[in-house]
Amino acid sequence: MFLALVLTFVMAVTAMTGTALARAHKHAKKPAKPAVSQEASPKAQESQTAQPARKAEPILRIGLQQGISALTVTPLVSKMQLRTESSKAYPLKEAEPVEIRWQNGSFLVGREKRKGERLQLAPAAAVPDDTHFSLAGRTYRGSLEVLARKDGLTAVNLVPLDDYLLSVVPKEMPTDWPAEALKAQSIAARSFALHNRDRHGADGFDLCTTTHCQVYTGVGAEKTASTAAIKATEGEVLFYGTEPIDALFHTDSGGMTENSENVWGSFVPYLRAVKDEPQKTMPWTKTVTAAALEQKLAAKGHNIGKIRSIESSKLLMGKASADRTVSGRVKTMTFKGTKGQASLSGNELRSLFGLRSTLFTAKLQGSQVVFEGFGFGHGLGISQWGAKRLAAGGMKYGDILHHYYANVTRKKMY
Repeated sequence: MFLALVLTFVMAVTAMTGTALARAHKHAKKPAKPAVSQEASPKAQESQTAQPARKAEPILRIGLQQGISALTVTPLVSKMQLRTESSKAYPLKEAEPVEIRWQNGSFLVGREKRKGERLQLAPAAAVPDDTHFSLAGRTYRGSLEVLARKDGLTAVNLVPLDDYLLSVVPKEMPTDWPAEALKAQSIAARSFALHNRDRHGADGFDLCTTTHCQVYTGVGAEKTASTAAIKATEGEVLFYGTEPIDALFHTDSGGMTENSENVWGSFVPYLRAVKDEPQKTMPWTKTVTAAALEQKLAAKGHNIGKIRSIESSKLLMGKASADRTVSGRVKTMTFKGTKGQASLSGNELRSLFGLRSTLFTAKLQGSQVVFEGFGFGHGLGISQWGAKRLAAGGMKYGDILHHYYANVTRKKMY
């Protein structure tokens, strides 16, 4: 009888505990998600057994403006304030612009001085769900920090990583493309941002807003389809070992991506050449006069006189040669003239003549030099058009990522 009573009591407590847990889960702000989605490839699923501890979402520091004498910022939510590390807060009104200057070692906010080297626009109390401000005609999420530096003021946007991606992804990939391609792009952009964090540390921020890092223009760029892709892949990052990868991407591979050492000169284990289907995509032609080529070569210290011939081996994807990489891209191309010859790298020629890629041939036709090539971009990592084709063919985003990045794992960081 006593044992029966004890068992009854334990079962009741267990039921109450389960109910409490269920209630807590129901009202949690962000329900727990599986570490790897069911769409993950076998390689990605390796990370299920060795997940890192869940971290808070990283806050990125994005440099919006540099070397300016003054700026005007407008808070777009209520209860915002400006303050330095050593001064009292300056309360702001919603939608009311305020000018900030640097004068005699202090910030001048309106007509009031605030001493310090770092002025921050932030919520006065609890952080609102959507903190917005306007600067130079654009609206941004997160908060603003103004740094006093030798060359003037630097404006820095402090923004959660996925809020940053809301602007980046639609700038990097058309949002009417397949959802799986957008998801792959979202994870690549997230991984790239984390790998390159502090790239502009000497300037006082992590990343810039241009193609040097990733294009970022604020709330105005956000689109429904890309926002859905970012939310569907929340916190997912590509790792090689214990570090986020430098998840490079380019417009179109032309039929085969490239090994890192043939672009950068250094070996990166996850940036390996892979074939795409179909091949010889995005064909292009660039024609220059022989005289223009001769002048450009001379300006680079290669006075070959009148050009007589161009030497390079046949473009074959998947088979390297002395002057071409395994993808068929130009390692070197030789131009012979009346006064000598010059051999230039594919990257030099691409820069010199504004070519779309280094996957090209060149021929002399009378008084003209005709470059004919395929693809668009450096050829490392994801081919965006290739990702679109794979997604349109039914491939899931996890498999798209593992097609372009070798031996990486996909982990949920936050």
